[in-house]
Amino acid sequence: MGIGIRRASTGVATAALLLCFAAAGTAAAEEAPTDDTAVSADQTTEINNRQGWEDETDQPIVEMRPQRCDGPSTWYEFSSKKATFVPSWWNGTSFKDGPGGTMTVSVLKSGTISAEVSGSGEFSAGTIIAKAKTTISVKVAGSVSISTGHSYSQDIPRNKYGHMQYGSWGYKANWKRYRTTGDGCGAIEIGHGTTTLPTSEVGWKWWVTSS
Repeated sequence: MGIGIRRASTGVATAALLLCFAAAGTAAAEEAPTDDTAVSADQTTEINNRQGWEDETDQPIVEMRPQRCDGPSTWYEFSSKKATFVPSWWNGTSFKDGPGGTMTVSVLKSGTISAEVSGSGEFSAGTIIAKAKTTISVKVAGSVSISTGHSYSQDIPRNKYGHMQYGSWGYKANWKRYRTTGDGCGAIEIGHGTTTLPTSEVGWKWWVTSS
């Protein structure tokens, strides 16, 4: 039986910035000092075939908003999140075999899975990732390093084809950015979008198809 390898490219590691608010009696300005949210290979947790992880619909997030008259002048909020598998998609991390038999794979090429942030208006990708670490999960990272190794085996049902894809069990989330109004007590939206966030939990996803 042959093993097919799906070709794709690695993501570019995303530098992360932390959000720092300084209060001085009035609404404070937003600052974003440099911070490293990359997760190296020796910090990851390997988990295989994590069934039932991915959400079919967005899960709402309820946050306590800061007091507008005394809070920061700009801030980010996440309205919803969805658990999802973030694939690596480069050579040596995706395989197909069958029909039937036993499928045994290993990570053949190292690389990096990176967070992706998209949207409109004014926003900082690094600040959104830093916010996600405190709002969505402390395991969220700007990038996750994948090393070679981590073997895994599965029996393929008769007349079926098995698929193995390496990646990270992460999240998709919707974000918005707000700014206080002139009186310092109201809020207006100045940016919104989505983000895909890998975590330090990585491993093989397994599924079966008819062809």
